[in-house]
Amino acid sequence: MEKKYIVRLTDEERNVLRDVVKKLKGTSQKVRRAQILLKADADGPNWTDKKIAEAFSCRTKTVENIRQRLVTDGFEIALNGKKRDTPPRQKLLDGEQEAKVIALRLGVPPKGFANWTLRLLAEQVVELEIADSISHETVRRTLKKTG
Repeated sequence: MEKKYIVRLTDEERNVLRDVVKKLKGTSQKVRRAQILLKADADGPNWTDKKIAEAFSCRTKTVENIRQRLVTDGFEIALNGKKRDTPPRQKLLDGEQEAKVIALRLGVPPKGFANWTLRLLAEQVVELEIADSISHETVRRTLKKTG
């Protein structure tokens, strides 16, 4: 079957990929992508997708996707992967709300309590209508991120 996306690497790109593979620079995914691109190079080994998939224990669709990404999106994205445009889940608190939670934490705890607990902070955030609802775990992440 004729390949739709032909990989043709420059000498510089080839050297970068060899360096990644040789020194195992980056994540395992990055190293695998580098190996796949090196073997798929039309001016180099020019292996078939099936042979590449067998050699690196992945599916042929993975090889096709990497080949396509190189041609359509460029070398850097093909090697490092595409960054998400939006997070997988929206933030529950915006910056202003986070500042209020931090200010609340730095303030004096309610009567009868020596220190703020995460659950106590979460209850207070809801009472003060900083947020509609919030878990103690979200409060923990907010405080940990800044502290």
